[in-house]
Amino acid sequence: MNQIVDWTASEALHEISQGRISAREYAEALLAACERGTGLNAFIHLDPGRVLDAASRAVAGGRLAGLPVPVKDNFDTSDMPTTGGTPGLRDHRPARNAPVLQRLIDEGAYVMGKLNMHELAFGITSNNGAFGPARNPHDPARIPGGSSGGCGAAVAARMAPVSMGTDTGGSVRVPAALCGVAGFRPTTGRYAREGIVPISNTRDTAGPLARSVEDLALFDSAIAGVPDGLPGLALEGARIGVPRTHFYDNLDPETARVAEETLAALAAEGAVLVEADMPDVPKLDEEAGFPIALYETVVELGRYLSESGLSLDFAGLADAVASPDVAGLLQAVLTPQGAIPEPVYRKALERTRPKLQAAYADWFQTNDVAAAIFPTTPLPAAPIGEDETVELNGGRVPTFLTFIRNTGPSSLAGIPGVTLPAGLSRDGLPIGMEIDGPAGSDRALLALSAAVEAVLPPAPAPPFD
Repeated sequence: MNQIVDWTASEALHEISQGRISAREYAEALLAACERGTGLNAFIHLDPGRVLDAASRAVAGGRLAGLPVPVKDNFDTSDMPTTGGTPGLRDHRPARNAPVLQRLIDEGAYVMGKLNMHELAFGITSNNGAFGPARNPHDPARIPGGSSGGCGAAVAARMAPVSMGTDTGGSVRVPAALCGVAGFRPTTGRYAREGIVPISNTRDTAGPLARSVEDLALFDSAIAGVPDGLPGLALEGARIGVPRTHFYDNLDPETARVAEETLAALAAEGAVLVEADMPDVPKLDEEAGFPIALYETVVELGRYLSESGLSLDFAGLADAVASPDVAGLLQAVLTPQGAIPEPVYRKALERTRPKLQAAYADWFQTNDVAAAIFPTTPLPAAPIGEDETVELNGGRVPTFLTFIRNTGPSSLAGIPGVTLPAGLSRDGLPIGMEIDGPAGSDRALLALSAAVEAVLPPAPAPPFD
């Protein structure tokens, strides 16, 4: 029988609504899990007394009544700090909640606390120089992924059933995959971006992490303002594309094994797997991805600091950065040599990115597929400290570029993606499979993901405690 902390958000909400457990009792159980998992360093801010007070005040009525939701520490919250995981914002107290969070609060949820992250969301390890590294519950010596690392760790470790992160190049899907939970990046623009410490207006989006597709869909319905529930979808006859080149290249052997087992399971259920490469997608992503992100971060972060009434500017924020990888990057874009020229940015945004979006749309239509499926990351979680390079198949490869290799292109294109836990490596590390759909197909993609989830092995709880 599942323990209370093993409940999904949907299960917990049902138990609370039926009066079988109070919101406060549920919060107490989760806080006990947080105490057991303190060493994972998943939270930057957690006030148990405030959590219990919020749970005690929970009232019936909303779809999320009584549900505690921890959020990445780059969402504005009116009753607790928003640090962005960086020293320059340690004392930042926003005046209001980010609209995405307010939607959840209006449905009866409350913010449980603020979760650890890669500093300013500029990385995938969550090895944070200011607040310490977040750790993977399946092996605390390894990264939980990033930049929403605390989000993945907290949900996997049963500290909460669901969390809210952000995704610019894979920052929801990578930690979900490495921690063994589900994560959803919606079509860019589906969720409001205001009130979130930004990187790129073109690429940024909020997204939930949870232990079931049902919960991802529930949060999507609450945030996007669409009806609850997903249509039942059978895998029999479902056409799913398999883009081997790039997305299946140079995989860790265990990742490759789990990927092939996943494809075999789908085929056994009658899914039609269509082998079809995306030859233009990686090249277009490489041309446009970083010019857009690095140009926009100077503009967007500067705007956020100004609109928040902070005396700090971009240069001052960069000077205070504690993580060497992030400091080097932000300092570089302030130099003539490192700054992205506006003509380069405009070409990337106005010419190359539309070509990438058209390449995706054409691929889905030409191959008559509902989605693409591939490993979320080329390898399982790396050891903490391997921030620059990581070993893959006997060679050293760039850590950041390798972990976002498969998630980056769809991020730039702005299409929706779901990552699902698909199995464990022989070392007990989670491996995720991602399912991407056409722009605007969010609910259909979630329905397909629920059907895929049903044939995958259940994701075990981590043994960290």
